[in-house]
Amino acid sequence: MWALLVLIGAASVSAHLQDLSFDGQKVFRVLPQNDEQVEILNFLASIMEVDFWQPDSVTLVRPKMQVDFRVEAEKSFEVEDLLKESGMEYQVLIDNLQAAMDAQFDSKARTASHSYEKYNNWDTIAAWTADIAAQNPDLVSRSVIGETYEGRPMYLLKMGKSGPNKKAIFMDCGFHAREWISPAFCQWFVKEAVETYGKDTVMTTLLDKLDFYVLPVVNIDGYVYTWTNDRMWRKTRSKNAGSICIGTDPNRNFDAGWCTLGASKSPCASTYCGSAPESEKETKALADFIRGHLSTIKAYLTIHSYSQLLLFPYSYTYDLPPNYEELNSIARTASKELASLHNTKYTYGPGAKTIYPAAGGSDDWAYDQGIKYAFTFELRDTGRHGFLLPESQIKPTCEETLLAVKYIANYVLEHLY
Repeated sequence: MWALLVLIGAASVSAHLQDLSFDGQKVFRVLPQNDEQVEILNFLASIMEVDFWQPDSVTLVRPKMQVDFRVEAEKSFEVEDLLKESGMEYQVLIDNLQAAMDAQFDSKARTASHSYEKYNNWDTIAAWTADIAAQNPDLVSRSVIGETYEGRPMYLLKMGKSGPNKKAIFMDCGFHAREWISPAFCQWFVKEAVETYGKDTVMTTLLDKLDFYVLPVVNIDGYVYTWTNDRMWRKTRSKNAGSICIGTDPNRNFDAGWCTLGASKSPCASTYCGSAPESEKETKALADFIRGHLSTIKAYLTIHSYSQLLLFPYSYTYDLPPNYEELNSIARTASKELASLHNTKYTYGPGAKTIYPAAGGSDDWAYDQGIKYAFTFELRDTGRHGFLLPESQIKPTCEETLLAVKYIANYVLEHLY
């Protein structure tokens, strides 16, 4: 078997630098049973381009953990032979990645303009932020909190009725470029707020008594790149000194156990922590804004995909936060609320214990800044489509997630500190 591995490795070094067609690429799900099988996956990753979808990196793989990864088309048969030979349990989640990408665009809403039920590119989202603020001046305002590495303005929407001494909830989407369902949710949330204000009692109370800061896309450069060059891109687009590899994982770039567990010091890794905490203009802009509004921001929600999880601190340590019981109880009820609509099952708990350790995340950082209520959502699905959730699932995904977010927001309102 090792001979087979060496053969696979020899041919693969330069293959990934060529054109980016995803035709014939496969996504495998494996369940390594023991350390030897974990070792096989590590060796596989060391000799060829393997894109880990879940967990984010091969270094996090442990026995009995479900692992999803993508491989180049010309390697997929060899990888399958290897998995068979090793006796590892496996299935092919996605047989042809290009076909799955094309199938994402299956919604009825096929307009050239902005739509809440399809994936919108960055230019469309940017124009939408201006429009929604212009159309709802008494409820929404738009500001710029910084600019990206490539010079794009980072638009922040503030929602709520104006009033004295209002506390706020901060929510962001689009940390990881390829997680398209995430920005779709931020847009949906804003739509629901403006459309149901004055009609839905919970939403009306929330907007009367709280402000919501919504950052529709954190990693704008990366998001643009997923539309123009590489749908599977994850990181930012900044250059790294002394390396040909581009980008930092923005959700490993915060000063919360920075670059310890579950983050990589290698600029070529998908979980690269950056040259220093907040080395990325995007993470620094976000952190600066929150630091500047710490007296009012009482909850932090960050939206990712995929795997149907509701996580809270900590991810950089296995230690539990002081208000663990409270956070766990909120997450439990929020997950129940979410499931009440389409019966979508979420797993909840502290990040490190529930999935795997990951240092430098924005939720842990916000929590350590004194924001007591910090949650990370990992939206649909559990891997059938992975990062390529079809547009027909945007509406149900957003509807159910909204229930959980409204529950958390209402809880925060009733437990202001």
